[in-house]
Amino acid sequence: MSYNDKNIFAKILNGDAECVKVLENDFILAFMDVMPQAPGHTLVIPKYKTENLLNLDSNYFSPILEATQKIASSIKKVYSPTGVMVLQLNGAEAGQTVFHLHFHIIQRSEGLNYKFHSSEPRSFKELQKEADKIIANL
Repeated sequence: MSYNDKNIFAKILNGDAECVKVLENDFILAFMDVMPQAPGHTLVIPKYKTENLLNLDSNYFSPILEATQKIASSIKKVYSPTGVMVLQLNGAEAGQTVFHLHFHIIQRSEGLNYKFHSSEPRSFKELQKEADKIIANL
């Protein structure tokens, strides 16, 4: 499979689709998942056209992991979960549904039932409230 410039994350990077931004620099964009598993569910993507981790240019490794760590720390401060899950899927068989490399950062607490994707999209207004909490603690 070759990279598809029409995937939703490519559209977000190109400005053709909206997102609620959490963090952005020359290498990455982090934004709220529109179908969150839990409040604060954030995605981190590279500004590099790759479907998965296996084809990521090595110059992006450090920036994407640094951003993921920073956002995970902020989520831990904001929501006080008992854990923070960082999830990255490669290929349809692994559960990947958007074929642009992305990391999920999801707070976890005992008793919460998580799936790979929520069944109900959230409004951008609701997502912005959660993003503001995370951004304030970056």
